[in-house]
Amino acid sequence: MKFLVPGAIAALAGTTLAFALVIVGTGLAEQNTRPEVDQSEQAQSALLNQPEYGSR
Repeated sequence: MKFLVPGAIAALAGTTLAFALVIVGTGLAEQNTRPEVDQSEQAQSALLNQPEYGSR
């Protein structure tokens, strides 16, 4: 009984700290913006923007 309360407090503190670390780490690592597409090239040389079909 002497070790039960401090053990429970340590387990609760560790769980809370781990949960907070996961939430903060996920928030920092997420990528929620679209990358800018470089449209300065000609459409003939584009791979995904406007491919020219039939002239291959």
